[in-house]
Amino acid sequence: MSPPEVNATTEILDFLAAQENKELLRFLTCGSVDDGKSTLIGRLLYDSKLIFDDQLDSVARDSRKWGTQGDDVDLALLVDGLQAEREQGITIDVAYRFFATDKRKFIVADTPGHEQYTRNMVTGASTAELAVILVDARKGIVTQTKRHSFIVKLLGIPNVVLAVNKMDLVNYGAERFQEIVHDYRAFAEKIGLPEVTYLPLSALKGDNIFKRSTEMDWYGGPTLLEHLEGVEVVSAGLEKPFRMAVQYVVRPSSDFRGFAGTLASGRIQRGAEILVSPSGRKSRVARIVTADGDLEEALAGQSVTLVLADEIDVSRGDIITAADAPPDQADQVAGHLVWMQDAELLPERQYFMKVGARTVTAQVTDLRYKINVNTLDRSAAKTLQLNEIAHCNFSLDREIAFDPYETNRHTGAFILIDKFTNQTVGAGMISFGLRRAANIVWHETEVNKEARARLKHQKPCVLWFTGLSGAGKSTIANMVEKRLQSLGRHTYLLDGDNVRHGLNRDLGFTDQDRVENIRRIGEVARLFVDSGMIVLVSFISPFRSERRMARDLVDEGEFLEIFVDAPLEVCESRDPKGLYKKARSGNIKNFTGIDSPYERPELADLTLPTADLTPTDAAERVIAMLRDYGFIE
Repeated sequence: MSPPEVNATTEILDFLAAQENKELLRFLTCGSVDDGKSTLIGRLLYDSKLIFDDQLDSVARDSRKWGTQGDDVDLALLVDGLQAEREQGITIDVAYRFFATDKRKFIVADTPGHEQYTRNMVTGASTAELAVILVDARKGIVTQTKRHSFIVKLLGIPNVVLAVNKMDLVNYGAERFQEIVHDYRAFAEKIGLPEVTYLPLSALKGDNIFKRSTEMDWYGGPTLLEHLEGVEVVSAGLEKPFRMAVQYVVRPSSDFRGFAGTLASGRIQRGAEILVSPSGRKSRVARIVTADGDLEEALAGQSVTLVLADEIDVSRGDIITAADAPPDQADQVAGHLVWMQDAELLPERQYFMKVGARTVTAQVTDLRYKINVNTLDRSAAKTLQLNEIAHCNFSLDREIAFDPYETNRHTGAFILIDKFTNQTVGAGMISFGLRRAANIVWHETEVNKEARARLKHQKPCVLWFTGLSGAGKSTIANMVEKRLQSLGRHTYLLDGDNVRHGLNRDLGFTDQDRVENIRRIGEVARLFVDSGMIVLVSFISPFRSERRMARDLVDEGEFLEIFVDAPLEVCESRDPKGLYKKARSGNIKNFTGIDSPYERPELADLTLPTADLTPTDAAERVIAMLRDYGFIE
């Protein structure tokens, strides 16, 4: 007979093994505000016996302070942990909770219902395999219900439950439940949602959560838990082609070089032929290394390090794929975009796009249409506001490897990141590559920039003058060009007003038009530099992002930003064109410094304080800088 401690150890090990081998379901709760999402998750945690006594005591105390259920325990407080959430009685951030039953393990994401926090809902939905969309039985289908449903469809979540909550507040009426089901079914068909499971419940009372409700004997379907335990979980892409984004190049010594990552889809065997995208190089898998030893085969979801048979160039962000099923590649793509920032999207502005482990620079080149989540109508748009959804074309600064999102959620999803704040401003799903881009290649000419510059006996560059209207940009730029001409230099001056008479005459002064204005002039300046010229650009150019974009168009050291710095009151007192007076009277809209912002350079190459500096002295400082930087002798 085994000693008791041996039996106990064996039982613990058996229990842990059983828990480890349970299937995992990731799901989220979403819907409009006050539909009861947090209460539902609190009920699931409470009824699954996963709440410790001290946690329950704490929630009971907090319920008396912040709760909404009188003397009863407010189960929503089990999830809403932020003080702001408890004070306001709303969910702000995404809260992830774990619970388990005898049949399955679960990770559930409680996502906010307020429209302003839709971006957090997108975050919670990005890894979910099932969505529980809650509806208040009293209110029925509302705009946020439709918005979240549309996002669920875009994100390709395969299983959807419409949970009609708070049935206790409508006397558990079957007719009200059927009305909501009828309304939602019509909307679900319009957006193409997969088959939806409809459940009447009361998260507060526990009806149809773990136990069948005695108040709704007219309902013959499963409880929520029965559905969660029984729904088929599609394997994490095992039937899809092998894809693994390289997260890290492992090089502990000269004898070992491996590529670490998590299999996004498919499976890989030792000896299998692989292809590296976007380079197109091929090799074979020599080893599949893990912390527990080598494997013969790895499956989707596993983290491994692959050692290849050949010494080929593989970098972080590359995708290792099945050789016989490579992904698409393009530097222009089309896809859906959910805008997640308070500041509006500005087409042609540069953002970072992160696709898997690769980060590239991207611009929205064509905002094709915006989608009304209520009617599903498509409408023309020049920009996007917070939480709006659109289908766009994107231009990237290099090729990426991808799969259409509907084919592979892991290799078809992306986020947009603001280049200056590093905040995530949008999330999207790639639909397809723009094939026309593959037909356009850069045509190399035998006469290059260096040859043109040698002929002119000079080093080309961009002198970018920025500042408020009236600061003195054009005056100083004009004097600098005259001085360079006297020194025998080849120059051209691009003035903001002059360019708007021709190339940019179709543009107004909205933020999106200003972005396009600078994008075009940046491209023109690049062509002048390629011709070997010294080009002077005199534009207000109010946004740092676009000035940085113009700098990035030319080679390192060829762009000099000159901040013509004069206080607003000085510029307004000069007012050479009478524009400030018109702006103050309301006759000019979107005027920089009055009702449109100007972002001062954070680190200009030269600052000219023209309130205390004459134009002649300012011009001489520019000439001196050019000498110091070696552009003129």
